[in-house]
Amino acid sequence: MPSIERCARSPRCRGRSVAIELFRIDDRLIHGQVVVGWGQPLNLGFIALVDDEVAGSEWEQELYRMGVPPEMDVYFATPDDASRQLEAWQADQRPGVLLTGDIDTMRRLIELSPSITAVNLGGIHHRAGRTLKLRYVYLSPQEEEALRALERKGVAVSAQDVPSARAVPLEDVLRGEADR
Repeated sequence: MPSIERCARSPRCRGRSVAIELFRIDDRLIHGQVVVGWGQPLNLGFIALVDDEVAGSEWEQELYRMGVPPEMDVYFATPDDASRQLEAWQADQRPGVLLTGDIDTMRRLIELSPSITAVNLGGIHHRAGRTLKLRYVYLSPQEEEALRALERKGVAVSAQDVPSARAVPLEDVLRGEADR
């Protein structure tokens, strides 16, 4: 498989497990910013998309597969399935990213897999009941509390839309001052 060969030639990942480089919440799931913006700098070999609805829909899975290059694998799972697969994904020689479309799905996965120690907030966009925190992050009071609860459990939460941007710690996100 080309992505395995590419990783095997890379000094960064030769001879070691790379695991999952990023646990990301992004309501757009697989899109250009993930595939190109994160995929190229991290040399991704796979994306694990964790979502109950998508995991049960072959049609949606095919749509998401069309958005990634052929050398990149895409795995679809529910949080329960992902918790059982996580060890295998982390043992993969290729770098990977795990995506959820919402905070609650990531929270459920972390409850099942406490080895997850850091979460990246990508795009969480406007909808009723949410307020602007960063130009790409809108949160409801319930979502803010869920993120605080993750941090209280020892999970580092930060927002970063692309790798070249500064990671914004959760407290700065919640104050809504990082972009202003």
